[in-house]
Amino acid sequence: MSVSGRLAGTAALGAGRVLGSSAVGATAPIVTNPFVAGTALGLGALASPQGQALLDAAEERGRMDRIRFEQGLTDLGVGARDALSAIADLDAPLVGVRTPKFTKRAKSKFNKAVSAGMKAVRASTSYGKKGTINNSKKAFSAVTKTASKINKGAKVAKSGITRKIGLAVKRIL
Repeated sequence: MSVSGRLAGTAALGAGRVLGSSAVGATAPIVTNPFVAGTALGLGALASPQGQALLDAAEERGRMDRIRFEQGLTDLGVGARDALSAIADLDAPLVGVRTPKFTKRAKSKFNKAVSAGMKAVRASTSYGKKGTINNSKKAFSAVTKTASKINKGAKVAKSGITRKIGLAVKRIL
């Protein structure tokens, strides 16, 4: 065998190996990825005459559904308009239709007491000048604690802002 024959054989084998491995490399994503496989199968199926017939049927069905939907909207609009005009023609109140009644929720005794206590705080100079409260969190805390104590039956403090709060709260509770 000549050198050129050996080289030609080796080249042919090499070309076969390269082509074979690239074909395997190209098919690997199709086999391993279900989305790619499904897309490839779907495109292949739709390219056939049966696939084209299926696409045509789906297009026709979509067109008919769209027409029916638009007709339904038109009928609904006309029906609603007729019903509203018939109701407007009647000058009588609707029977059996309840109108919601909104009643303001009653303030609890404790809330009334806290409100009175906060009013006393605003009137004093303990948490800022009269009419203003500098530290509202602290003031509210003192008022609610005092109101809670009095609600449980404790005595009013002897002096200070807690006494003023307590006297105001005691009037309510």
